[in-house]
Amino acid sequence: MKIRDIISAIEAFAPPSLQESYDNTGYQVGNPDAKATGALLCVDVTEEIIDEAADKGYNLIISHHPLLFRGLKSVTGSNRPERVLIRAILKGITIYSSHTATDSTTGGVSWRMAEKLGLKDTTVLVPSAPGAHTGLGVIGDLPTPITPETFATNVKEAFQCPCLRMSRPATGIMISRVALCGGAAGEFVPQAIAAGAQAYVTADCKLNQFLDHANSILLIDAGHFETEQCTKQIFFDVITEKFPNFALCYSDKEKNPIIYL
Repeated sequence: MKIRDIISAIEAFAPPSLQESYDNTGYQVGNPDAKATGALLCVDVTEEIIDEAADKGYNLIISHHPLLFRGLKSVTGSNRPERVLIRAILKGITIYSSHTATDSTTGGVSWRMAEKLGLKDTTVLVPSAPGAHTGLGVIGDLPTPITPETFATNVKEAFQCPCLRMSRPATGIMISRVALCGGAAGEFVPQAIAAGAQAYVTADCKLNQFLDHANSILLIDAGHFETEQCTKQIFFDVITEKFPNFALCYSDKEKNPIIYL
C-alpha cells in the first residue's frame, strides 16, 4: 500500500479544493509513492514527532496544521518548520496536512465539536457557497436549555480545557442554541448572533470581540489546540474505516504548547 492510498481516504473526506485561499493543505514533504509503513497523527509537527514516527517505523505523519504555511527562501534550520523539514527528509518521512479542508468539510472539525457538546439539528454556520453543506463553523441546538455556568463546564469537559476565557453572561440568560468553530474564528461572532445562537465557542478571540458583543452573545474562547485536537480522531476514523489493519496511532509526544498557571 502506498502513502498516496492512505491520503486518498483523507482527501475523499476533506477534498483540498475546500481549503481557504491562504491555506497550504496537502503534501508538505516526502514521496507519496513510497510504501506506507504506518502513520502518526498530530495537530502540529515538531522535531520530537518526527523522531517518534521514525522510532515506531512509520514513514507518514498526518497533521492538521500545515508545516509549511508561508514560502521558504532557504532551509538552514533557523526555525521550527525548517528544522522539521530537514529532519523529515533525512529520516525519509512524508508529511501531509489537512487544515481548512478538514475545517470546512461536512463531518469535519466543527461538526465533531458539536457532537462532543451534544448539539442536535446541526447546520453549517458560514457556508462555502449559498446553500452549500460545506463551510466553516456549525450551529445547532442543545437537548434542553442550560445555564451559562453549566454550559461552560460542559465545554471545559468536552475539549479538555484547563480554563476558559469567556464574556460575562447576561442576567437570566439560558443557553439552548449554540454556534461554534474550531481554531481562530472570532470574526464569525456576527454570523452566530444572526443565526440566533446564545453562545459561540471558538478560540483566539480578541478583547474588542468580547467588548463589542458582550450584550448579544456568550462568547467562549476554549483555546486553539483544545478545539482542534479532535482532528486526530477524525483522521483516525476516516483511515481505519477504509484501511482497518493499517498501523495508525496518535502521537505520544504531542502536548499543548500553551500551559496555564
